[in-house]
Amino acid sequence: MKAIKTGSSGNFSPKSPVIGVFAPCDPRIDKKSRSRASAIARMAADILARRMKLPDGSGVRVVYSETLIDSEKSADNVAGQFNGEGVNILVGVPDTWSFPQPTLISFMQQFPGDTPLNLTCGNSGPKPGVVYTHACSGAVAQFGKLMHINIGTWPDSGETPPMTEKTAEALVDWAYAAVTFKALQGRRVVVFGHDSMGMETALAHVIPTRKTFGIEITRLDMKLLSDMLAKKAYDRNELREMRGWFDAGFGKRIEIRDDSDSERFNSSLAMYLIVRDLMKDLNAVGGGFMSQLEWGSDTRGIPLPVADIMESLFNSTFDHNGSKPPLPYATEADIQGLLTMLFFSNLTGGNPPLFMDFRKVWEPWEIRQLADKKGIKLTGKTNWEKKGFVDGDNSGSASFDWAGLPGEPLSGILKRISFPLADTGYFPGMGNSVSFVSPGGLKGIAGRMAYSSLSGIFSMVWDKAETVELPGKLSEAVCRTSNYTWPHTFVVPEYATMTEYKHYAPANHFHMIRELSPARLEYWLDMSNVLSVTPWAQRPSFSEGEDRPLPLLYLLNGGEAATKLRLAGR
Repeated sequence: MKAIKTGSSGNFSPKSPVIGVFAPCDPRIDKKSRSRASAIARMAADILARRMKLPDGSGVRVVYSETLIDSEKSADNVAGQFNGEGVNILVGVPDTWSFPQPTLISFMQQFPGDTPLNLTCGNSGPKPGVVYTHACSGAVAQFGKLMHINIGTWPDSGETPPMTEKTAEALVDWAYAAVTFKALQGRRVVVFGHDSMGMETALAHVIPTRKTFGIEITRLDMKLLSDMLAKKAYDRNELREMRGWFDAGFGKRIEIRDDSDSERFNSSLAMYLIVRDLMKDLNAVGGGFMSQLEWGSDTRGIPLPVADIMESLFNSTFDHNGSKPPLPYATEADIQGLLTMLFFSNLTGGNPPLFMDFRKVWEPWEIRQLADKKGIKLTGKTNWEKKGFVDGDNSGSASFDWAGLPGEPLSGILKRISFPLADTGYFPGMGNSVSFVSPGGLKGIAGRMAYSSLSGIFSMVWDKAETVELPGKLSEAVCRTSNYTWPHTFVVPEYATMTEYKHYAPANHFHMIRELSPARLEYWLDMSNVLSVTPWAQRPSFSEGEDRPLPLLYLLNGGEAATKLRLAGR
C-alpha cells in the first residue's frame, strides 16, 4: 500500500458540524414497526435540516441512516456510514424498546468521547422507546459520559407519526448547542495588543481556552496595524466607496470640523478594511483590539484614532458592502468578552452581539430622585420603575443592529446612529465614537464569561434580560450621568435584583444577545463543561418550558457544579 499525497490548492475548508440521526430498534420487532422507526429518523433529520443554520446563513449538514441499530453488527454499519460522512453530533430517536449495550453503547463508542449525544423519543406505551431511553441514560451516566435526553411526544400509532412542536423545539435547542460546540473547535480568534489597561478580567487564558473550547488565540502586535495604516495597505478605491456609504447614510451625524477630522475618520474606516482582510487571511471567527492605553491614549507615543467604528462594524450584520454575518469583536482586547459574544452569536445562528460596560445600576429610588430633579412625572407602573435597570454604556464594540429592532429596514437603524468626536480626555488620538440609544423590547440573555485558576474552569454568569425605553427627557438625563456620546442600552434582568446584579458581576463588561433561550445556553454549558452561575434568589432551580432538564449524570454525582468540577479533574 502506498502513501497518498493530498492536494495543494490551499483553499481553507473548516471542519464543519455534521449531525447524524439514527434509530435504535428491538431486533424482534415486526416489519411495520421497523418501517415506522425509519420514518421517525427521517422526520427528525428533516426538522433539523430545515431549522438549523450557521452564522454565515448556510445550513447545517444533517444525515440519517435507514439502517436500524438493533445489534452490534448494525451498530458497526451505521457508525461506519456516519464516520464516512464526517458526523460529529449524534441524535438517536428510539421508538421501541431495545438493549443498550448491543445498540447505543456499541455505536457511540466508535466516536470521540466529546461527541454530543442526544436521545429524543415519544412517551409511547405500545413499544416503549421511552423505556429504552431511560435504560440508556442510566447506562451512559454510570461511566461518566454526558448525554441529554428529550422525552417528547409523537403519536403511538401511524407509520409516519408527527413530532410535536414542543419536542422539536427542545431538539433544535440542543442541536444549536451541539453545533456551536463542534463548529468552534479548531478555530481561532485574532487579538491585537496585550491586556488593556492591566484589566485582569480580560486576560487571554490561552491554554485553558485551547483545552476547554478548542479555540486558538492568535495575538498580533499593534505595531503591525499601525504600520499597515501608515503604508495605506488597503484598497483605496474601497475606502472611497466606504466613505461615500457613510456620508450618504449618516450625513451631518458624522461630526467633522476640518480636514484633519475627516482624515482621522478615514483612518478609522481604513482600520476596518485592514483588520477585516487580516482576519480573513487567518480564517478567524472573532477578534479584539486593545485600544486603551497603547493605541489611542498614551501621549508618550503618538496617539492614533479610535477604533470604535471598526469594532461596531465587525459586530454588525451589515457594512458598506451590504449584509454580512457578524464577526464578534471585543474592545479593550477583552478575551472573556470576546468568548462570551462568540458563543452567544453562534448559539443563535448569527445574531449580532452587544458589548457594554456594566456601568450605572439604577435602583428605583435613584430613578425617582432623578425624575423629580428633572421635573419628569413617572407612573410607577413600569417594570423598570419597580425593579431598576442597568445603563450599558461603552465607547466601542456596540453592534449597529442594537440601534433598531429585528427586521427593521436598514434606513431606520442608520438614522438613529451618530458619530460624535471622541472624548479627548480618554482618546487624545481623536477620531469618532459611535452613539445611539437602543430601543426597548429586545429580549434575550445578558451574561459574561469568567475564569478561575482555583477551579481551573470557566463560568458563565447570566440571566434573561430585556431592554427598556425610557421617556425622552429621562433617557437624556440618564445618558448624561455617564458618557453621553457613547452607545447606551438600558437593560432589566429577569430574576436578578439590582443589589444582586451590582455585587455578582464578574467584570466591568457584560454582553447581550437577542433570542437566546436558557435551555439552549444550558445545553452548551453542559457540553463545554462551563459552570452555570445564576445566583439570583428569585430564580427557580428549574423552570419547566424554560430550562433544559438536568442530565442524569449530574443527579448521580452531587449536582451540576460538583459534577462539572469533577469532570475538570478538581
